[in-house]
Amino acid sequence: MPQIQCLAPHVADLIAAGEVVERPASVVKELLENAMDAGAGAVVVELQNGGLTYLRVTDNGCGIAPEQLPTAFLRHATSKLREAEDLAAIGTLGFRGEALAAIAAVSRVDILSREKGAASGASLHLEGGVAEQVCEIGCPEGTTICVRDLFFNTPARMKFMRRDSAEASAITNIVTQLALSHPEISFQLIRDGSSVLHTPGDGKLHSAIYAALGRDFALNLLPVRGTGGEIAVEGFVTKPLAGHGTRARQIFFVNGRLVKSQLLTAALEEAYRNRLLKGKFPGCVLQITLPADQVDVNVHPAKTVVKFLSDKSVFDAVYHTILDQLTAGEKPAQPQVRPVPQTRPVAQPAAQSAPAVRSAPRQESFYQTMTVQQFKDKTSPQAEERRPLGSYVARPSTVSPDEKLPVCDVKPVQQESSICQPVEPEYSRAPAVEKTPVQLPAPEQQMVELPMEESQQSLQPGEAPWRIVGEVLETYIICQDDRDNIHLIDKHAAHERIRFDRLKENTEPLMAQTLLAPLAVTLSAEDHEAILMGLDTLHQFGFACEDFGDSTILVREIPSQIPTGEAAATLEELAQGLRLGHVDPESARDSLLQTMACKSAIKAGMHSDPAELAVLVEQVQSGRIRYCPHGRPVAVQMTRYEIEKMFKRA
Repeated sequence: MPQIQCLAPHVADLIAAGEVVERPASVVKELLENAMDAGAGAVVVELQNGGLTYLRVTDNGCGIAPEQLPTAFLRHATSKLREAEDLAAIGTLGFRGEALAAIAAVSRVDILSREKGAASGASLHLEGGVAEQVCEIGCPEGTTICVRDLFFNTPARMKFMRRDSAEASAITNIVTQLALSHPEISFQLIRDGSSVLHTPGDGKLHSAIYAALGRDFALNLLPVRGTGGEIAVEGFVTKPLAGHGTRARQIFFVNGRLVKSQLLTAALEEAYRNRLLKGKFPGCVLQITLPADQVDVNVHPAKTVVKFLSDKSVFDAVYHTILDQLTAGEKPAQPQVRPVPQTRPVAQPAAQSAPAVRSAPRQESFYQTMTVQQFKDKTSPQAEERRPLGSYVARPSTVSPDEKLPVCDVKPVQQESSICQPVEPEYSRAPAVEKTPVQLPAPEQQMVELPMEESQQSLQPGEAPWRIVGEVLETYIICQDDRDNIHLIDKHAAHERIRFDRLKENTEPLMAQTLLAPLAVTLSAEDHEAILMGLDTLHQFGFACEDFGDSTILVREIPSQIPTGEAAATLEELAQGLRLGHVDPESARDSLLQTMACKSAIKAGMHSDPAELAVLVEQVQSGRIRYCPHGRPVAVQMTRYEIEKMFKRA
């Protein structure tokens, strides 16, 4: 039987370090939180080789006394908690007392610190958690911590580190988020000798957003501010027309702490319901402030997950604050009501020898001069019919009650071109003597490319074509089969599947189109790095991109199947897919093709020609298309019995 024994101190420190220090970005987060808790007004982060070999954080905070430097690197040593009751109302970012001990256990650390007003400072060197003697040294006020050779004594952790550029992007993301949570602090990030981020620290959140997230994002924001009880919500949200392809720009802070919360995400997106294009997500930088005893931040070692005492109160506060701002811009302006000038009665002039001068009679409108009987005659049914352009007059049907309308067959269009030409379908009314086809003019709207050659494939034997009843919400096609079943077809999902299958079967390189003016797309730091790492892969799919600096990608060519207006959103989704790290090349290719098929397919709410609907119906009715590339069903079926049951007829 194995003996139970206590772990050696250095082994326990390594295990604790594994819970806190996952990568260089974890080190930066812990050191920056300590600097902010120390009252720093300016913080500088310097890194080399992704932070694995060299990482330094300098602040101008209160500093650490020389005799307390060794104590600061002991486990559970902290200046922010005293008693157990303090856990119920944590108001600082760092409080566990594990960060410095965990960092020192897996690296070589040098710390220099000088208290405000002190004549000199002190330095301390630690290697693998073992501290040397404290030395007096001259240094500026504040604290400087230099971390070298991270994970030098844990090679198993080192092999799981990503490329230097990816680790540096993760650090950039952390610094950006913390700069947004504290706009009153100036943050500067120096990467391999070049300054990549510098916020002014003027206390204005919009200034920090402009410096950290870019000009394009900052100019498409709406300010929000509201309260719900003891909960205050303040910050910025994106305009409905400036949605993003991913949720990477949804940033939430609770009492100044960066958090990841499905509750806050749901409240944000619920406020934007029916205001965003399909597949778009709102962006935000929101500060939620509430009493410290109503939120538990001691849930996760990384302190990015919190629990609220009342989820509903937080949800309502965020939801209504954003919704009020969005609806404020949708209310029509109240018309200006001009006061009617009051006329005074004119006194009759006395009888004089000469006639009084009378003003010219006022021109009266047509309806003012009409009598009541004339108005009735004018608006009577016998009057001349006046209809606005585009209206239709219902005429009595010539079909007998016992006669049924014929089924509208889905006929293939005999064309070899892959571009849908305007085709005028024939609809028969079938009078008693002879059938006269009525030609409906094709709507004068831009049509979307559909693979018409797919409709030339014959139906399976024994299958009767469905009758297209119509289209609702410009999204769903209504069909009826010969068994009185009703089918609802999602035209976007059906067309998306057709596009995906065609792209996947095509083994030749996709045709690219060169943009007249290069498109600059600003991404998050991690998405930007993912695009740079996948430039060769993107080039195979028709994208010609290059780095433009400041987390911006310059796009010169896009696939010919992608509309120019969808290029930026497509690149955002592709970046997210590349960032997830698809190992299987075939899976990565499918993910990219799914995004391209989705962006080039008919969108919900887009007008479609009857011939286009006929192609989609034929594809679904033949059984070749059942699910979209993302797994959603293309069509749903309701039987006649189910419909009659809903109306209490069965």
